[in-house]
Amino acid sequence: MPARERVEAFLALVERAQYVEALEQFYHPDATMQDNQQPPRVGLGRLIADERATMARFAHMKTDPVTDLLIDGDKVMIRWRFTFTPAEGPAVVMEELTLQRWDGERIAEERFFYDPRQTRPPATP
Repeated sequence: MPARERVEAFLALVERAQYVEALEQFYHPDATMQDNQQPPRVGLGRLIADERATMARFAHMKTDPVTDLLIDGDKVMIRWRFTFTPAEGPAVVMEELTLQRWDGERIAEERFFYDPRQTRPPATP
């Protein structure tokens, strides 16, 4: 079960857009991540590679401060709001809920719940 201070330290890194550092410091070596109903991605190396690929697709990524956080034993629920700005075109704002299972002081499983329509840029009139 993670201490609240440990979870808040994780949030602080993500809010500072230190995404790879958050993975390195807070995820279990065999961690899994799953988007909605997609198959989980497995292993810290894979998660870091995927994060770097995502970061490379955007000129800027921003995370809003977390206002909704629930901790219950080894389960953590976070409401995230991200803004992804490509080199060209409009920014995409994405809001999601994340359910994590911590193994001690590291995230072992993470599942994201969001509307995939958010990942597309808004239609222009």
